[in-house]
Amino acid sequence: MLADRGREQCGRLTAKMRLGHYVQVADSPETDKLWDTICTWWPQIEIPIITGVTNARTEAANTGIKNIKRTARGFRNAGNYRTRILLTSTAKNAA
Repeated sequence: MLADRGREQCGRLTAKMRLGHYVQVADSPETDKLWDTICTWWPQIEIPIITGVTNARTEAANTGIKNIKRTARGFRNAGNYRTRILLTSTAKNAA
């Protein structure tokens, strides 16, 4: 188990080093800025790679709510709007 983690970490670092090599070869300001951003945010980027956790469900729910809002065409009563969102999401989950 521990050996698998070591291999996975080695694979991630190797991929990052390979990307760094490509950035050096490209030798352009855009790729240099991309590399700086990746290095700055690497701990936050690496967490979803390691854990496999995403926010896909939240994004899907937000998209569904936006679609309801778009098709609701101006609910004036906030309670009715909330009810429509809840009923629509419940209907999707039941199907």
